[in-house]
Formats: sequence, C-alpha cells, structure tokens
Amino acid sequence: MEIYIVQPGDTVYSIADKFGVSYQRIISDNGISADRTLAVGQSLLILFPKITHTFRSRDTLYSIAARYGTDIMQLYRNNPTLIGAEYIPTGTQIVISFRTGPEISKEVSGFTYGYINKDTLLSALPYLTYLIIFGYGFTNDGNIISLNDSKLIETAHNYGTAVLLSLSSIDTDGSFNTVKIEKLLTDIEFQNTVINALISVIIEKNAQGLDIDMEYIPRQYREAFAAFTEKVRKHLEPYGLIVHIDLAPKISPYQQGSLYEAHDYSLLGTAADYVFLMTYEWGYKYGPPMAVAPLPNVNQVLEYALTEIPENKIFLGIPNYAYDWKLPYEKGITQAMTIGNINAVDLAAAANSNIIFDEYAQSPYFNYTDVSGAEHIVWFEDVRSLKGKFLLAEENDLRGCGYWNIMRRFPQNYLLLNSMFKIKKIL
Repeated sequence: MEIYIVQPGDTVYSIADKFGVSYQRIISDNGISADRTLAVGQSLLILFPKITHTFRSRDTLYSIAARYGTDIMQLYRNNPTLIGAEYIPTGTQIVISFRTGPEISKEVSGFTYGYINKDTLLSALPYLTYLIIFGYGFTNDGNIISLNDSKLIETAHNYGTAVLLSLSSIDTDGSFNTVKIEKLLTDIEFQNTVINALISVIIEKNAQGLDIDMEYIPRQYREAFAAFTEKVRKHLEPYGLIVHIDLAPKISPYQQGSLYEAHDYSLLGTAADYVFLMTYEWGYKYGPPMAVAPLPNVNQVLEYALTEIPENKIFLGIPNYAYDWKLPYEKGITQAMTIGNINAVDLAAAANSNIIFDEYAQSPYFNYTDVSGAEHIVWFEDVRSLKGKFLLAEENDLRGCGYWNIMRRFPQNYLLLNSMFKIKKIL
C-alpha cells in the first residue's frame, strides 16, 4: 500500500504506469473518473495485489473463499466493486490478498440515518462491526419514537454487521431537548418506562444493543446521567445486549461548557460497555475555517480519555464529511456548507486548485473562487489525515474506530482501513 500525491501533469494512466497497477483499480479505489483532471496535491491510495483469481464460469464467491482459506466479507473488502453485484462476469480478476496485509484486529462502527442510499450503505457494511442507526427518541409518556428501519437492519445482518439503535433527546428541529433529559434523569418511574420500552423495541427489531447520544445535559445531572447509563446496561445485559455511549471531546475532567460538564469520562466509562469519542467538529458549520479533526486535538482528547477509560472500551471518532466556508469569515453570519470528501476533491479539480496538506493539523485544504467571484476555503479528510487517526487507534490499542457518519461514499477511506486492520465481525 502506498499513498501517492498527485503532481502537475499526472493522469490516472501515467500513475498506473508508474506503479505497474491497473488504472481501473486506481479509479474505483479512489472514487474518481478516468476523464477527470486530477487535482495537484490530491492523495491517491495505491494497492498492490499479491494473490489474484480470475473468475471462471462455475466459480462462486463461496467457492473462491473456501479455495483460498478466506471469507466472503474479506473478498468484498478487497474488491468493493463486487459488493451488491448480482452477476460477476467470467474473466473478472479478484484480489485475494495484497502484498502487505494487516496484522492487527479492530472493531469499526458507523452511524447512519434511516434514509441512507442503498449503494452507499452496501459500500460500507463489509467494513463495519456495528451499524448505529440514529434517530430513536422517546415521548413524554415514555413510548419510544421508532423508525421504519427493518430492511436496513436486515441488510446489515446479511453482511455480518451488528446493529445498535441510537437513543437521543433530539426534537424534530434537530436540537437537544433539555427538558426531556431532565425528566428522564429525575423521574424514576418515567425512566423505568422508557428502559422497558427500549428493551422491547431492541428485541423486536433484532438489534444487538443501544447507543446513547445525550448532549447538552445540565451539569447538575452528571451523576444521574451515569447512573441512568449503568441502569440501562444492567437491564440489557441479561438479553446479551450491549450499551455504547457517545462522549463529547474533553481534555480534562474540569472542562467547562454545556456540551462537556455532564459527560464524566470516568463514571460513563465504567457505566457503559463501550464509548465513542466524538473527536471532530473543531472546524464546524458556524465557526471559523479550520480542520474538522486536527490530529493534535484528537490526540489530546484521547490522551485524557485513556486516563479515565480502559483502552479496550474506546472507539475513536472519525469524521466522514468536509466543510466549505465562504470568505471572509464573519462570526455569527458565515455558515459553512457540508460536503463529502470525494466532492471536495472534485471541487478542487474543477476549480484547478492545488490541495495543500497542513502539517500541523495533518489535514488537507484548498482555496477556490466560485462563479460569482467569491473566495472559499475547504477543509476535508483524505487518506493521509485518516492514516494519522487510524495510527492513534493502533498505537494506543483502542477497541477500534467509529464514523460519524457513513451517509457519504468514501471508498479510499475503507480500503485504507482494510489495509491497516483486520476488521472484526461479531455476528
């Protein structure tokens, strides 16, 4: 595996010749089109097959997996164009293994909304241990606000991916409802009603557990929130169900702010089975332009988390999106546009902008001028920035990584993940 940085005059074909690999593979692995000009500074993931197999008329993925001592999920991970394919033409070359294979195993989670595009979902599932479905809530009488996600859960299970239902206190306008949180944490009878309803829904949906995403909790409920989390875990445990909780990115136990104060790393790390560190949003929609997840900031959060939570409980949060800010930035006025990481590179190429890699943030960005003459800056993620984050998970022996979210395609990201880790499946 190699990460190549596009130079002036490069084309997909010249790069393929340089490395002696298939140009079709470079195109599909990196989510680009053959007729598009590459952006100078763009990073490309180059993979080198070790063992390949040419598909014959009587072959099936099951027979190929058995022949080479692997499994179908690994064939999908090595050959993402096969995912969801109804027919594989005779003569198709399949990669069984690459020259450098991963030695370390990790679990991987990914958040999704119920309306995810089917092809985007399928492109992610072979690489996920857990699919976390966002959008479950609770009413004022303790009923669970459910989703029409049976087909989504069935599809995840078909790819060996466990499912967690994500419970939050978000209202229809997308904001966290503090009144709902207060009632849940202080009214024990109401709390019991919600927990019992949750168990029924999880079992009915054939899910494998619960994700708790409660944000902007008043600080006086710090201990009550941890007690609620532990209570949920103890109620779900007899059914073999797990509890996974999302934590704001803190760097000390005394960090102030409504997002942080009730998220006690020590208490919640003990109360839940696993934790998800929301290590992103330094660059955010309403803030000044900067990297979404600068590596030094991510590392600072992780270093603190490891003083409070066992490493084998931690999933490191990975952002799968980019922000485009119109310049000049004006506080309280400028709102960044959210785009995908592939879209960001396409935009740079179309604008003939050079992509720059910020060595401190370990993140790429570029500037461009739109059709109206306005200047913009875009910060995004690529395989260079992601490799730095994956290495943090490896070096600190974390349980794994988790994506917020998988709603946008990002093939080179998953192939990098596959190159660095053996991905665990628990189903």
